[in-house]
Amino acid sequence: MKLYRDFITQAEIDAQYDVEKSVPDFMVYARHYIDESKLARHRLRCELDVAYGPTRDEHVDVFPAAGVTRGAPVLIFIHGGYWRMLSSKEFSCVALGPVAAGIATLSVNYALAPKVSIDEIVRQCRAAVAWVWRNATQFGGDPDRIYLTGHSAGGHLTAMCLQTDWEGEYGLPADVIKGAMPISGLFDLRPLRWSLMQPALQLDDGVIRRCSPLFHVGPSKVPLSMTWGGDEPPEFARQSEDFFREWQRAGNAGEIWPQRGANHFTAIYGFEDPKSELCRRLFRMIGVRGAPGA
Repeated sequence: MKLYRDFITQAEIDAQYDVEKSVPDFMVYARHYIDESKLARHRLRCELDVAYGPTRDEHVDVFPAAGVTRGAPVLIFIHGGYWRMLSSKEFSCVALGPVAAGIATLSVNYALAPKVSIDEIVRQCRAAVAWVWRNATQFGGDPDRIYLTGHSAGGHLTAMCLQTDWEGEYGLPADVIKGAMPISGLFDLRPLRWSLMQPALQLDDGVIRRCSPLFHVGPSKVPLSMTWGGDEPPEFARQSEDFFREWQRAGNAGEIWPQRGANHFTAIYGFEDPKSELCRRLFRMIGVRGAPGA
């Protein structure tokens, strides 16, 4: 009996989705995120733990654009961790490249499973986007130039935010998000039901159907730039390729590109360097020239 696609056992699924075991020493990357994020908070102007919702977990860390007092484009970053670990603080580092290029950058914190469901995490991330639109001018941002990115589970949450009725549910412009960059995202949750993450995620048929972006792709004016690490387990490439195929089938614009030599964790290192390919593609999507000298 097959559990999912050609996978027969949990061990086979875990071999693709247990990203910590996809590298020789996960702690090398964990320490990198922590150290570079401390550096970012020391080097950059920032306002931490700004509430966007009623619970203590619902907050953003705001990094205003360098040298821009108003009208800066805004980049919202949603972190990964399989919806069950990590926080905004480990990802302050993603602001280093964008802020230097005049892009205000926010790192979203949200409650984690199993404390809350994936449905609730999706709701919180949508609420964060709505909060940014309503409050962008307070940190020098332009509410009409909001862009969204996320890594791993954050890539999933980015795609879920694209599939939001912003007018009907939030009273916002339908095109509140002007561009999106999901990185190493998860767009079909079905295999995770049979993975080591299931005890924390508690996926059932309803959650999988509601919260798998692959099943809800429709027409969109949002340009999409999808990427992943070329050295990641093959399922991550397959997940992005399947989603992008549906994205194009719906008549939507975008690009898809693997990062040669990058693994699941280094796939977002490029945010730290305004000269990186990741930042160059991001800047092109946003319409900025990049940091001076980049």
